[in-house]
Amino acid sequence: MLIIVIVLALTFDFINGFHDTANSIATSISTRVLTPRQAITMSAALNFVGALVSVKVAGTIATGIVRGALEQYVIAAALIGAIIWNLLTWYLALPSSSSHALIGSLIGSAIVVSGSIKVVYWNNVVDKVIIPLFTSPLLGLFFGYLVMKFLYLILRPLSQRTVNKHFSKLQILSAAVMAYSHGSNDAQKTMGIITFALVSSGVIDGEAGIPLIVKIVCAVSMALGTSIGGYRIIKTVGMNMIQLQPIGGFAAETSSAVVIQVMTAIGAPVSTTHVISSAIMGVGASKRVRAVNWSVAKNIVTTWFVTIPATMLLGAGVTVLFDFFMK
Repeated sequence: MLIIVIVLALTFDFINGFHDTANSIATSISTRVLTPRQAITMSAALNFVGALVSVKVAGTIATGIVRGALEQYVIAAALIGAIIWNLLTWYLALPSSSSHALIGSLIGSAIVVSGSIKVVYWNNVVDKVIIPLFTSPLLGLFFGYLVMKFLYLILRPLSQRTVNKHFSKLQILSAAVMAYSHGSNDAQKTMGIITFALVSSGVIDGEAGIPLIVKIVCAVSMALGTSIGGYRIIKTVGMNMIQLQPIGGFAAETSSAVVIQVMTAIGAPVSTTHVISSAIMGVGASKRVRAVNWSVAKNIVTTWFVTIPATMLLGAGVTVLFDFFMK
């Protein structure tokens, strides 16, 4: 069962890679600063690097969500619930949060098997998950709007052609930083769940931290997933929601990277999807409110609110099925 859990966790990580590739490269592709192949290659490499840097988010997942140890089949059920949600939202081209899918599914599975809501560290869930769930998109929106307004102000004397020429190069840099930020936050969720499984099975001690081999295999898995792409969501985030110029892509990516790095530093497993989507909305709204396709934005925001309760039900449902067949 432990081997099955690890395989499922790496599958989730792989799917997270191609599901969330859009987070770091959608704007670069939509502005034609990079070709899809160039953007995906760069994103895969920097996702790998970012995944090896910090372990605070992994620690939150491994020890800060659910009390005590869980049976391996319960962790497997939680991963299956999160994978189902990721594949469903990928098919529908909705940029939902892989992070919140995993956390929601884990909470649902743990509650079902324990028969009590006390199995969950609710204070941690509120502080590290729920509050960042709302604050990080708001910060992305705010900084996207603010940075774009500032750039409009200082670059007003220049022609659009000159601005595009320089920001085409700067956007490559901002996309690279965004890809690194994505890896430093998102890959850690899988590191955390694998470490949680190793502790629950008694393979390692709860105080051992995140093993190096776990960091490496999770980083590789996410990088491979990223290399597959994810054009469906790239189109939703980078093209359908707003028509971006390189300066707008730079503003959105830079704002998002700053927010994600701050959240990573405090160990909050935020959604890079939420942050970049809201930053793009902020960039569009800074020009004019009608520049944003608010019908697409509405679908994205709805997914933000639905993900955790929906995956709690999925995780709980898969756990009930496992219980039934195992008995």
